[in-house]
Amino acid sequence: MNKSARITGSIARTLLALTFLFSGFVKAVDPVGTVYKIQDYLTAFGGVFTLLLPLATVAAVLLILTEWTLGVMMLCNIRTQWTAWLSLAFYLVMTPLTLYIALTNPISDCGCFGDALVITNWQTFWKNVVLLSLVVVLLCTKKHIPQTFVAWAELCIVLIGIALAGGLMLYTHYHLPLIDFRPYKIGNNIPELMEIPEGAPHDEYAVTLIYEKDGVEQEFTLQDYPKGDSTWRFVDQRSKLVSKGYEPPIHDFELVDYDGEDLTYDILDMDKVVLTVMYDLNKADLSQIGKVVELCQACEEQSVPFFILTSATDEQIYEFIADHIEPILDNTRGLIEVSQDAEAMAELHDELLDHWRMLFLNADGIMLKTIVRANPGVFVVEKGIITDKYNIRNR
Repeated sequence: MNKSARITGSIARTLLALTFLFSGFVKAVDPVGTVYKIQDYLTAFGGVFTLLLPLATVAAVLLILTEWTLGVMMLCNIRTQWTAWLSLAFYLVMTPLTLYIALTNPISDCGCFGDALVITNWQTFWKNVVLLSLVVVLLCTKKHIPQTFVAWAELCIVLIGIALAGGLMLYTHYHLPLIDFRPYKIGNNIPELMEIPEGAPHDEYAVTLIYEKDGVEQEFTLQDYPKGDSTWRFVDQRSKLVSKGYEPPIHDFELVDYDGEDLTYDILDMDKVVLTVMYDLNKADLSQIGKVVELCQACEEQSVPFFILTSATDEQIYEFIADHIEPILDNTRGLIEVSQDAEAMAELHDELLDHWRMLFLNADGIMLKTIVRANPGVFVVEKGIITDKYNIRNR
Protein backbone atom coordinates (compact mmCIF):
# COMPACT_ATOMS: atom_id res chain seq x y z
CA MET A 1 0.00 0.00 0.00
CA ASN A 2 2.80 2.41 0.92
CA LYS A 3 4.63 1.67 -2.31
CA SER A 4 1.49 2.17 -4.40
CA ALA A 5 0.71 5.44 -2.62
CA ARG A 6 4.30 6.60 -3.08
CA ILE A 7 4.23 5.88 -6.82
CA THR A 8 0.83 7.54 -7.26
CA GLY A 9 1.93 10.59 -5.27
CA SER A 10 5.21 10.83 -7.17
CA ILE A 11 3.37 10.76 -10.52
CA ALA A 12 0.98 13.49 -9.35
CA ARG A 13 3.90 15.53 -8.00
CA THR A 14 5.86 15.22 -11.25
CA LEU A 15 2.91 16.19 -13.47
CA LEU A 16 2.18 19.19 -11.29
CA ALA A 17 5.85 20.17 -11.26
CA LEU A 18 6.17 20.03 -15.05
CA THR A 19 2.99 22.05 -15.49
CA PHE A 20 4.13 24.73 -13.05
CA LEU A 21 7.61 24.88 -14.61
CA PHE A 22 6.30 25.09 -18.17
CA SER A 23 3.75 27.74 -17.27
CA GLY A 24 6.31 29.76 -15.31
CA PHE A 25 9.00 29.45 -17.97
CA VAL A 26 6.91 30.58 -20.95
CA LYS A 27 5.78 33.57 -18.92
CA ALA A 28 9.31 34.34 -17.69
CA VAL A 29 10.71 34.48 -21.23
CA ASP A 30 8.01 37.05 -22.05
CA PRO A 31 7.12 38.89 -18.82
CA VAL A 32 5.88 41.96 -20.69
CA GLY A 33 3.35 39.75 -22.46
CA THR A 34 2.14 38.52 -19.06
CA VAL A 35 1.73 42.12 -17.93
CA TYR A 36 -0.30 42.88 -21.07
CA LYS A 37 -2.54 39.87 -20.43
CA ILE A 38 -3.23 40.91 -16.83
CA GLN A 39 -3.98 44.44 -18.04
CA ASP A 40 -6.40 43.01 -20.61
CA TYR A 41 -8.22 41.13 -17.86
CA LEU A 42 -8.46 44.14 -15.57
CA THR A 43 -9.69 46.33 -18.42
CA ALA A 44 -12.25 43.73 -19.50
CA PHE A 45 -13.58 43.35 -15.94
CA GLY A 46 -13.89 47.14 -15.71
CA GLY A 47 -15.11 49.08 -12.71
CA VAL A 48 -12.89 48.98 -9.66
CA PHE A 49 -10.54 46.51 -11.36
CA THR A 50 -9.19 49.28 -13.63
CA LEU A 51 -7.78 50.92 -10.50
CA LEU A 52 -5.45 47.92 -10.21
CA LEU A 53 -3.84 48.47 -13.63
CA PRO A 54 -0.69 50.09 -12.14
CA LEU A 55 -0.13 46.86 -10.19
CA ALA A 56 -0.15 44.64 -13.30
CA THR A 57 3.65 44.40 -13.43
CA VAL A 58 3.89 43.41 -9.77
CA ALA A 59 1.12 40.84 -10.24
CA ALA A 60 2.89 39.38 -13.29
CA VAL A 61 6.21 39.01 -11.46
CA LEU A 62 4.56 37.41 -8.43
CA LEU A 63 2.57 35.00 -10.62
CA ILE A 64 5.67 33.93 -12.56
CA LEU A 65 7.80 33.47 -9.44
CA THR A 66 5.01 31.56 -7.68
CA GLU A 67 4.52 29.09 -10.54
CA TRP A 68 8.24 28.66 -11.15
CA THR A 69 9.12 28.21 -7.46
CA LEU A 70 6.31 25.71 -6.88
CA GLY A 71 7.50 23.82 -9.94
CA VAL A 72 11.10 23.69 -8.71
CA MET A 73 10.06 22.59 -5.23
CA MET A 74 7.76 19.87 -6.52
CA LEU A 75 10.22 18.57 -9.07
CA CYS A 76 12.99 18.37 -6.47
CA ASN A 77 10.63 17.02 -3.81
CA ILE A 78 11.26 19.95 -1.50
CA ARG A 79 8.85 20.36 1.41
CA THR A 80 6.16 18.38 -0.38
CA GLN A 81 3.63 19.05 2.36
CA TRP A 82 4.07 22.82 2.04
CA THR A 83 4.02 22.82 -1.74
CA ALA A 84 0.93 20.62 -1.79
CA TRP A 85 -1.02 22.99 0.47
CA LEU A 86 0.23 26.05 -1.43
CA SER A 87 -0.78 24.41 -4.70
CA LEU A 88 -4.20 23.66 -3.27
CA ALA A 89 -4.62 27.32 -2.30
CA PHE A 90 -3.43 28.36 -5.78
CA TYR A 91 -5.93 26.19 -7.64
CA LEU A 92 -8.78 26.91 -5.22
CA VAL A 93 -8.41 30.50 -6.42
CA MET A 94 -7.65 29.85 -10.08
CA THR A 95 -10.27 27.18 -10.77
CA PRO A 96 -13.35 29.26 -9.81
CA LEU A 97 -11.77 32.26 -11.51
CA THR A 98 -11.25 30.39 -14.78
CA LEU A 99 -14.82 29.03 -14.56
CA TYR A 100 -16.10 32.59 -14.34
CA ILE A 101 -13.87 33.59 -17.26
CA ALA A 102 -15.11 30.64 -19.33
CA LEU A 103 -18.73 31.61 -18.65
CA THR A 104 -18.32 35.33 -19.31
CA ASN A 105 -15.51 35.16 -21.90
CA PRO A 106 -14.05 38.65 -21.25
CA ILE A 107 -11.05 37.84 -23.48
CA SER A 108 -10.52 35.05 -25.99
CA ASP A 109 -7.77 33.11 -24.18
CA CYS A 110 -6.47 33.02 -20.63
CA GLY A 111 -2.77 33.35 -21.41
CA CYS A 112 -1.93 30.73 -18.79
CA PHE A 113 0.76 29.31 -21.08
CA GLY A 114 1.64 32.63 -22.69
CA ASP A 115 1.86 32.52 -26.48
CA ALA A 116 3.60 29.13 -26.41
CA LEU A 117 0.33 27.22 -26.10
CA VAL A 118 -2.91 29.10 -26.67
CA ILE A 119 -5.98 27.31 -25.32
CA THR A 120 -9.60 28.37 -24.92
CA ASN A 121 -11.10 29.56 -21.67
CA TRP A 122 -13.07 26.33 -21.23
CA GLN A 123 -9.95 24.25 -21.89
CA THR A 124 -8.20 26.31 -19.24
CA PHE A 125 -10.94 25.63 -16.71
CA TRP A 126 -10.90 21.86 -17.30
CA LYS A 127 -7.11 21.89 -17.18
CA ASN A 128 -7.33 23.46 -13.73
CA VAL A 129 -9.90 20.87 -12.64
CA VAL A 130 -7.47 18.09 -13.60
CA LEU A 131 -4.57 19.81 -11.84
CA LEU A 132 -6.69 20.43 -8.73
CA SER A 133 -7.46 16.71 -8.71
CA LEU A 134 -3.74 15.94 -8.87
CA VAL A 135 -3.16 18.26 -5.92
CA VAL A 136 -5.77 16.35 -3.91
CA VAL A 137 -4.02 13.09 -4.82
CA LEU A 138 -0.71 14.58 -3.68
CA LEU A 139 -2.20 15.71 -0.39
CA CYS A 140 -3.51 12.21 0.27
CA THR A 141 -0.15 10.56 -0.47
CA LYS A 142 2.41 13.15 0.65
CA LYS A 143 3.30 11.31 3.85
CA HIS A 144 4.48 8.35 1.78
CA ILE A 145 6.93 10.47 -0.26
CA PRO A 146 10.31 10.68 1.51
CA GLN A 147 12.36 13.87 1.54
CA THR A 148 15.19 13.91 -1.02
CA PHE A 149 17.54 16.70 0.13
CA VAL A 150 18.75 18.06 3.45
CA ALA A 151 17.43 21.45 4.56
CA TRP A 152 20.42 23.57 3.45
CA ALA A 153 20.42 21.97 0.00
CA GLU A 154 16.68 22.62 -0.37
CA LEU A 155 17.19 26.29 0.45
CA CYS A 156 20.01 26.57 -2.09
CA ILE A 157 17.91 24.93 -4.82
CA VAL A 158 14.96 27.26 -4.18
CA LEU A 159 17.14 30.39 -4.11
CA ILE A 160 18.97 29.39 -7.30
CA GLY A 161 15.62 28.70 -8.98
CA ILE A 162 14.24 32.10 -7.98
CA ALA A 163 17.46 33.81 -9.12
CA LEU A 164 17.29 32.10 -12.52
CA ALA A 165 13.66 33.10 -13.04
CA GLY A 166 14.32 36.65 -11.87
CA GLY A 167 17.38 37.00 -14.09
CA LEU A 168 15.49 35.68 -17.09
CA MET A 169 12.66 38.17 -16.52
CA LEU A 170 15.08 41.08 -16.16
CA TYR A 171 16.96 40.15 -19.32
CA THR A 172 13.83 39.81 -21.46
CA HIS A 173 12.32 42.97 -19.98
CA TYR A 174 15.30 45.09 -21.00
CA HIS A 175 15.83 43.34 -24.32
CA LEU A 176 13.24 41.11 -26.02
CA PRO A 177 11.76 37.68 -25.22
CA LEU A 178 14.43 35.00 -25.29
CA ILE A 179 12.07 32.76 -27.27
CA ASP A 180 9.52 34.33 -29.60
CA PHE A 181 6.32 32.28 -29.74
CA ARG A 182 4.35 34.91 -31.67
CA PRO A 183 3.61 34.98 -35.42
CA TYR A 184 5.87 38.04 -35.83
CA LYS A 185 9.15 36.30 -35.07
CA ILE A 186 12.24 36.82 -37.23
CA GLY A 187 12.04 34.87 -40.47
CA ASN A 188 8.26 34.85 -40.75
CA ASN A 189 6.57 36.03 -43.93
CA ILE A 190 3.77 38.41 -42.95
CA PRO A 191 1.71 38.23 -46.19
CA GLU A 192 1.78 34.42 -46.14
CA LEU A 193 0.58 34.34 -42.53
CA MET A 194 -2.26 36.70 -43.46
CA GLU A 195 -3.65 34.40 -46.14
CA ILE A 196 -6.79 32.32 -45.69
CA PRO A 197 -6.42 28.92 -47.41
CA GLU A 198 -8.88 28.09 -50.13
CA GLY A 199 -11.83 26.18 -48.76
CA ALA A 200 -11.14 27.21 -45.16
CA PRO A 201 -14.30 27.51 -43.05
CA HIS A 202 -15.71 30.98 -42.40
CA ASP A 203 -17.44 32.34 -39.33
CA GLU A 204 -21.07 31.29 -39.13
CA TYR A 205 -23.66 33.45 -37.42
CA ALA A 206 -27.23 32.87 -36.31
CA VAL A 207 -29.26 35.93 -37.25
CA THR A 208 -32.35 36.79 -35.24
CA LEU A 209 -34.85 39.37 -36.53
CA ILE A 210 -37.15 41.04 -34.04
CA TYR A 211 -40.52 42.33 -35.24
CA GLU A 212 -43.38 43.95 -33.34
CA LYS A 213 -47.11 43.58 -33.88
CA ASP A 214 -49.90 44.92 -31.70
CA GLY A 215 -47.36 45.90 -29.07
CA VAL A 216 -45.86 42.40 -28.85
CA GLU A 217 -42.33 41.65 -30.00
CA GLN A 218 -41.44 38.30 -31.59
CA GLU A 219 -38.18 36.77 -32.79
CA PHE A 220 -37.78 35.27 -36.27
CA THR A 221 -35.03 33.68 -38.33
CA LEU A 222 -34.04 34.70 -41.84
CA GLN A 223 -36.21 31.88 -43.13
CA ASP A 224 -39.50 32.62 -41.37
CA TYR A 225 -39.62 36.38 -40.77
CA PRO A 226 -42.82 38.15 -41.99
CA LYS A 227 -41.46 39.43 -45.26
CA GLY A 228 -43.89 41.69 -47.05
CA ASP A 229 -46.37 41.71 -44.18
CA SER A 230 -46.96 45.38 -43.34
CA THR A 231 -48.72 44.51 -40.09
CA TRP A 232 -45.33 43.68 -38.59
CA ARG A 233 -42.84 46.44 -37.73
CA PHE A 234 -39.10 45.71 -37.77
CA VAL A 235 -37.47 46.45 -34.39
CA ASP A 236 -33.95 45.03 -34.29
CA GLN A 237 -31.49 42.48 -35.68
CA ARG A 238 -29.08 40.40 -33.62
CA SER A 239 -26.22 38.17 -34.68
CA LYS A 240 -24.61 35.43 -32.62
CA LEU A 241 -21.45 33.55 -33.58
CA VAL A 242 -22.28 29.84 -33.65
CA SER A 243 -19.19 28.51 -35.42
CA LYS A 244 -15.74 30.09 -35.49
CA GLY A 245 -14.10 29.90 -38.90
CA TYR A 246 -10.42 29.79 -39.80
CA GLU A 247 -8.42 32.71 -38.48
CA PRO A 248 -4.95 33.21 -40.00
CA PRO A 249 -2.02 33.62 -37.58
CA ILE A 250 -1.78 37.28 -38.59
CA HIS A 251 -5.24 38.79 -39.06
CA ASP A 252 -5.00 42.37 -37.82
CA PHE A 253 -1.89 43.76 -39.54
CA GLU A 254 -3.09 47.03 -41.04
CA LEU A 255 -1.12 50.25 -41.38
CA VAL A 256 -2.89 53.52 -42.19
CA ASP A 257 -1.25 56.88 -42.97
CA TYR A 258 -2.29 60.34 -41.72
CA ASP A 259 -4.75 60.70 -44.63
CA GLY A 260 -6.48 57.43 -43.75
CA GLU A 261 -4.98 55.55 -46.69
CA ASP A 262 -4.17 51.87 -46.16
CA LEU A 263 -0.44 51.37 -46.82
CA THR A 264 -0.22 47.79 -45.54
CA TYR A 265 0.66 46.04 -48.78
CA ASP A 266 2.72 48.96 -50.08
CA ILE A 267 4.98 48.57 -47.05
CA LEU A 268 5.04 44.78 -47.25
CA ASP A 269 6.15 45.07 -50.89
CA MET A 270 9.13 47.32 -50.11
CA ASP A 271 12.64 45.92 -50.54
CA LYS A 272 13.42 47.05 -47.01
CA VAL A 273 11.59 49.16 -44.45
CA VAL A 274 12.41 49.96 -40.83
CA LEU A 275 9.37 50.11 -38.56
CA THR A 276 9.56 51.50 -35.04
CA VAL A 277 6.73 50.51 -32.71
CA MET A 278 5.43 52.90 -30.09
CA TYR A 279 2.01 51.42 -29.43
CA ASP A 280 1.20 54.00 -26.72
CA LEU A 281 3.01 57.33 -26.86
CA ASN A 282 2.07 58.10 -23.27
CA LYS A 283 3.87 54.95 -22.09
CA ALA A 284 6.89 55.16 -24.38
CA ASP A 285 10.36 55.15 -22.81
CA LEU A 286 11.22 58.82 -23.34
CA SER A 287 14.88 58.20 -22.55
CA GLN A 288 15.14 56.28 -25.83
CA ILE A 289 13.51 58.85 -28.15
CA GLY A 290 16.94 60.18 -29.11
CA LYS A 291 17.78 56.75 -30.54
CA VAL A 292 14.55 56.79 -32.53
CA VAL A 293 15.57 60.11 -34.07
CA GLU A 294 19.07 58.77 -34.80
CA LEU A 295 17.61 55.66 -36.44
CA CYS A 296 15.35 57.80 -38.61
CA GLN A 297 18.28 59.97 -39.69
CA ALA A 298 20.39 56.89 -40.47
CA CYS A 299 17.59 55.46 -42.60
CA GLU A 300 17.22 58.76 -44.48
CA GLU A 301 20.95 58.80 -45.21
CA GLN A 302 20.72 55.25 -46.59
CA SER A 303 17.44 55.93 -48.48
CA VAL A 304 15.67 53.24 -46.44
CA PRO A 305 11.98 53.92 -45.70
CA PHE A 306 11.28 54.55 -42.02
CA PHE A 307 7.96 54.70 -40.20
CA ILE A 308 6.72 54.84 -36.62
CA LEU A 309 3.70 52.67 -35.79
CA THR A 310 1.32 53.78 -33.08
CA SER A 311 -2.30 53.62 -31.99
CA ALA A 312 -2.25 57.28 -30.90
CA THR A 313 -4.58 59.97 -32.20
CA ASP A 314 -3.46 62.82 -34.45
CA GLU A 315 -3.54 65.24 -31.54
CA GLN A 316 -1.39 62.95 -29.40
CA ILE A 317 1.09 62.47 -32.25
CA TYR A 318 1.52 66.21 -32.85
CA GLU A 319 1.96 66.83 -29.12
CA PHE A 320 4.53 64.05 -28.90
CA ILE A 321 6.53 65.41 -31.83
CA ALA A 322 6.49 68.95 -30.42
CA ASP A 323 7.34 67.90 -26.86
CA HIS A 324 9.88 65.12 -27.41
CA ILE A 325 11.19 64.99 -30.99
CA GLU A 326 11.51 68.65 -31.90
CA PRO A 327 13.73 69.50 -28.89
CA ILE A 328 16.12 66.71 -29.87
CA LEU A 329 16.32 67.98 -33.44
CA ASP A 330 16.83 71.54 -32.19
CA ASN A 331 19.83 70.41 -30.19
CA THR A 332 21.38 68.14 -32.79
CA ARG A 333 20.91 70.43 -35.78
CA GLY A 334 21.23 73.78 -34.08
CA LEU A 335 17.89 74.92 -35.42
CA ILE A 336 17.42 77.43 -32.62
CA GLU A 337 20.41 79.43 -33.87
CA VAL A 338 19.33 79.33 -37.50
CA SER A 339 17.25 82.44 -37.15
CA GLN A 340 15.95 84.73 -34.46
CA ASP A 341 13.07 85.73 -36.73
CA ALA A 342 9.86 84.56 -35.05
CA GLU A 343 7.99 84.03 -38.33
CA ALA A 344 10.81 81.96 -39.82
CA MET A 345 11.03 79.85 -36.68
CA ALA A 346 7.27 79.26 -36.68
CA GLU A 347 7.43 78.13 -40.30
CA LEU A 348 10.34 75.83 -39.53
CA HIS A 349 8.40 74.42 -36.60
CA ASP A 350 5.35 73.68 -38.77
CA GLU A 351 7.48 72.02 -41.46
CA LEU A 352 9.13 69.80 -38.88
CA LEU A 353 5.79 68.77 -37.39
CA ASP A 354 4.34 67.93 -40.81
CA HIS A 355 7.44 66.00 -41.88
CA TRP A 356 7.48 63.83 -38.77
CA ARG A 357 3.70 63.37 -38.77
CA MET A 358 4.02 61.74 -42.20
CA LEU A 359 6.37 59.18 -40.65
CA PHE A 360 3.69 58.02 -38.20
CA LEU A 361 1.30 55.26 -39.24
CA ASN A 362 -1.73 54.22 -37.24
CA ALA A 363 -2.29 50.58 -36.30
CA ASP A 364 -4.13 48.49 -33.74
CA GLY A 365 -2.53 48.78 -30.30
CA ILE A 366 -2.92 45.09 -29.41
CA MET A 367 -1.33 44.08 -32.70
CA LEU A 368 1.61 46.42 -32.07
CA LYS A 369 2.14 45.00 -28.57
CA THR A 370 2.18 41.55 -30.13
CA ILE A 371 4.79 42.42 -32.74
CA VAL A 372 7.51 43.61 -30.38
CA ARG A 373 7.63 43.67 -26.58
CA ALA A 374 9.23 47.10 -26.36
CA ASN A 375 8.01 50.67 -26.47
CA PRO A 376 9.91 51.79 -28.53
CA GLY A 377 10.85 48.59 -30.36
CA VAL A 378 12.04 48.08 -33.93
CA PHE A 379 11.46 45.45 -36.58
CA VAL A 380 12.82 45.35 -40.10
CA VAL A 381 10.78 43.97 -42.99
CA GLU A 382 12.17 43.00 -46.40
CA LYS A 383 9.60 42.06 -49.03
CA GLY A 384 7.17 41.08 -46.31
CA ILE A 385 9.69 38.98 -44.34
CA ILE A 386 10.74 40.04 -40.84
CA THR A 387 14.55 40.06 -40.95
CA ASP A 388 15.38 41.74 -37.65
CA LYS A 389 13.74 42.82 -34.40
CA TYR A 390 15.18 44.53 -31.35
CA ASN A 391 14.54 46.81 -28.41
CA ILE A 392 15.61 50.35 -29.35
CA ARG A 393 17.77 50.48 -26.20
CA ASN A 394 20.00 47.79 -27.79
CA ARG A 395 20.70 49.83 -30.93
